[in-house]
Amino acid sequence: MADEITVKGPDGASASLPAGATAQQALQALGLVRGQVLAATVDGTVRDLATPVADGATVAPVPADSDEGRDVLRHSVAHIMAQAVTDLWPDAKFAVGPPITDGFYYDFDVAEPFTPDDLARITDRMHEIIREAQPFVRRELSREEALELFAEQPYKREVIEGFDASEGAGGETISVYDNVRADGDVWPDLCRGPHIPTTKWVPAFALQRVAGAYWRGDERRPMLQRIYGTAWESRKALAAHLERLEQARARDHRKLGRELDLISFPDELGAGLAVWHPSGGLVRKELEDYSRAAHLARGYVPVYTPHIGRSTLWEISGHLGFYADAMYPPMQMAAKGHGEEAQYYPKPMNCPFHLLIYRSRTRSYRELPLRLYELGTVYRYERSGALHGMLRIRGFTQDDSHLFCTPDQIVDEIGHCISFTLDLYRDLGFAEGPTRVALSTRPEKAATVGTDEGWAHAEASLREALDRSGLDYVVDEGEGAFYGPKIDFQITDAIGRAWQLTTVQVDFNMPERFGLTYAGPDGAEHRPIMIHRALFGSVERLFAILLEHYAGAFPTWLAPLQVAAVPVADRHEAYGREVVAALTAAGLRALLDDSPESMGAKIRHHQLAKVPYQVIVGDAEAEARTVAVRPRTGSQRKDIALDTFVDDLRAEVDARGQVDARARV
Repeated sequence: MADEITVKGPDGASASLPAGATAQQALQALGLVRGQVLAATVDGTVRDLATPVADGATVAPVPADSDEGRDVLRHSVAHIMAQAVTDLWPDAKFAVGPPITDGFYYDFDVAEPFTPDDLARITDRMHEIIREAQPFVRRELSREEALELFAEQPYKREVIEGFDASEGAGGETISVYDNVRADGDVWPDLCRGPHIPTTKWVPAFALQRVAGAYWRGDERRPMLQRIYGTAWESRKALAAHLERLEQARARDHRKLGRELDLISFPDELGAGLAVWHPSGGLVRKELEDYSRAAHLARGYVPVYTPHIGRSTLWEISGHLGFYADAMYPPMQMAAKGHGEEAQYYPKPMNCPFHLLIYRSRTRSYRELPLRLYELGTVYRYERSGALHGMLRIRGFTQDDSHLFCTPDQIVDEIGHCISFTLDLYRDLGFAEGPTRVALSTRPEKAATVGTDEGWAHAEASLREALDRSGLDYVVDEGEGAFYGPKIDFQITDAIGRAWQLTTVQVDFNMPERFGLTYAGPDGAEHRPIMIHRALFGSVERLFAILLEHYAGAFPTWLAPLQVAAVPVADRHEAYGREVVAALTAAGLRALLDDSPESMGAKIRHHQLAKVPYQVIVGDAEAEARTVAVRPRTGSQRKDIALDTFVDDLRAEVDARGQVDARARV
């Protein structure tokens, strides 16, 4: 073995080190340790700082304030929490504890559910472990050794027996991390890593809540106790995150949906299904009307399709082969008369129906691109643990479009989808546009779908359209759909949370499966390309995001009630009705509050209901045919001519004027 090795930094700089040097020593030699560095990437893979590096390796730091660094920190804190739980409850069985967005969790099988007092005890024990500066030490075991080590931990044994790399087992050798106590005793956990060097490197964490969670997300498996927590690179960052969480709780669409009488989730209806109340229905109608008008203006044609389809359809489309776990069970239709026995599935997607519409007659290249559009309701059997109000629901409506085009048109059509997306975001109040755009490439599960040439052409077309758009984007390797690559767009809301909305997917596989063709200018048959595209994602999800983004204070064009007319006294109700009639005649949503409450109580009620405008009418207003305008934000204005107010409000609605959504609730 050579006495020295050479390592490189991401900028091409190099350094010489003794053989056997660690990633941390390599970073120090390259001058790359600036601030808190928790791990290192070695040839593109995140590793422990104690990992030996090979000759010629490229090494880069993983800062604590990077996404990768926070994952390493949170995964390490999850181990510390599991150690604390098993110290306090020696009989506890521990399952898995991965990092998640903004935090981590760990699942436990314990005799009694954890209480808030228990979380306080666990937190105290974690602080003790952190102060002990216990090192995280990696070792690799054979499968048999690992099974013996975790002989009393059935969930760990199941992971080992399944060789599930995503949970810590990785082939014939299985990695384990030991937390080494001061007396030399160790607390081991099954894990791929990486981890921080010692527990002392944890700067700030908080345990947040306990929830029930089925093992492996399977309702047929044991219910475990899941403790959620978060960890950050500094106390300041933790405090900022906890403040965001307070804002998120105040903006929760389920809470606001109840308070503003917009939506509800009746138990009798079943998990993951919602009903829209009149006020919520008005917001939905505005979103759907906007969607229909915008699509028609851009050359889309509306179609309508059934809610169910025979199993044959889903076999042809490939959904039964690739997507069956997310589909509702079939309805078995017994043969009657001359009918045939058949199975019908609630549709999880609209695309097979649109393919049938295209295939209903011979098509010419002169008809392409053909842009079919539908507000189509679909049904997907999401696991109960994944359900989350309108954000993750089992029955939802997509603004679903399928574009059929020639290979020469595909880049232009993708570009058309991108520009449509940017216009949509501006109208919804996200004028800065998407904050993350990702090109997702061929997944492993699609290895047998289509051809290498087809996938390469589709990915190249998406890339070219993105390059033309001028948008910055990243590549998410292997994250495409089973039938083709895609572009995903994210927006960021008023309190800094990222949400995925629009998806644009190129599909060369479905047209092949359904035998779609068009007659080209040469008279021969050719295969069209299909683009799947949903700008909202779903009406329900978009509604929830907007409700939280605006904290229920929708811009005027979306508000279910735009104006409340408040008479000073009973004798002013007649003029109040004239005001409401003028607003209604202009297509605006207004009502007269003729309730027996005092004027002050009425004003407070409509303020809490987040009505954009209240107009106060008394003797002076009735005589001069004016209104006193009390906006949701800002100062009251008096002596505004009724006609002027109606015209100005109509113009604001038509322009989809936006509001500042960043204000605290």
